[in-house]
Amino acid sequence: MTNDLHDLELLLRSRIPLISIETRDERHVSQLFTKLSMRLGIPVMAWSATTGLQRIDLDLAPQKHASEPQQALGQIKATNTPTIYLLLDFHPYLDDPYNIRLLKEIALDYPELGHTLVFVSHELRLPAELSAYSARFELSLPGAEQIEVLIREEAGHWSQARRGQQVHTDRKTLDLVSSQLRGLTTGDARRIVRTIIHDDGAINGQDLERVTRARYQLLEHNGAISCEFDTDDFGTVGGLQNLKRWIERRRSAFLNARDDKDMPRGILLVGVQGGGKSLAARAIAGLWSLPLLRLDFGTLYNKFFGETERNLREALQAAEAMAPCVLWIDEIEKAIASGDNDNGTSRRLLGNLLTWMAERQAPVFIVATANVIEHLPPELIRKGRLDEIFFVDLPDAATRA
Repeated sequence: MTNDLHDLELLLRSRIPLISIETRDERHVSQLFTKLSMRLGIPVMAWSATTGLQRIDLDLAPQKHASEPQQALGQIKATNTPTIYLLLDFHPYLDDPYNIRLLKEIALDYPELGHTLVFVSHELRLPAELSAYSARFELSLPGAEQIEVLIREEAGHWSQARRGQQVHTDRKTLDLVSSQLRGLTTGDARRIVRTIIHDDGAINGQDLERVTRARYQLLEHNGAISCEFDTDDFGTVGGLQNLKRWIERRRSAFLNARDDKDMPRGILLVGVQGGGKSLAARAIAGLWSLPLLRLDFGTLYNKFFGETERNLREALQAAEAMAPCVLWIDEIEKAIASGDNDNGTSRRLLGNLLTWMAERQAPVFIVATANVIEHLPPELIRKGRLDEIFFVDLPDAATRA
């Protein structure tokens, strides 16, 4: 929160009249601006369609004023005292030319009025007429230490409500749950923690799948990414000793990635059909206790130009939002096979995938499977995209036994 306060203060001092914040954690934004009000000595008001304009930096009795958007903007424009206005869920009213003009006039009058309008919504795109006067602000997400503090706070609330009864957990499970909650807002993480604690008064291995399901449901994703909850363990996989050793040795390097070290990026499993490539992909996610996401290239393709590539970018963004995770790309050679009748879509799709594989910073471990390696382009299987290639053959006699 400290960094957000500092960055927001710099933004306000930069005299930018319009600020947009995309988030579901509306209450957190209100708390930030209430603290900024005390620091800067500027009043803060919030508007919503249900409450109208309300002052939130002082503990005043609620009074409903200017609940209509045009009425509220007109009142803001007529006020001479510099004020910060939080416009909550204002995005449906940004299609009205009259509202757009009022907002533009308030922005143009900033030198005289000094008003800052902050748009807060789960999804927000300002009209082109307003973009020149606006700045976008992204809230920072809680880190590992903040998440652990949050878990202990919720455990304390549960214990207090039950006369000192303690929440049961262990260090390993606590670290895994904290890792799975990374990438969520404070409010979303707190709700998930509260749910798993109040269920049985414990945080255990069974809660990991519940956390993964809750995170996946919070994502706004297309149908190309699906979450596979039925993961396996290498105890159910016969043979593949080289793969097992390789994965085990790199477990700590991936789960405890450091900025000064290169983390494992992914592998390619090649072999005959039915040899166990898919089972191995599930086992890697199970061994590392990570969510397993499956990328279905078949659902990416769209007849409209550019839509297929956009679908891929959105799917990869969803994978990054679920990080740390394992991304399983099944039968990748069929997905990016080039042809003469697709207007270059497969080549553009490959280009987007290669760029993401080379430049991504999020801890997403790729497990790609293929039946025929000859059909794969050389730029995909070179070092730097994937770490290693493993051949998965039919099991020998010892493995079958």
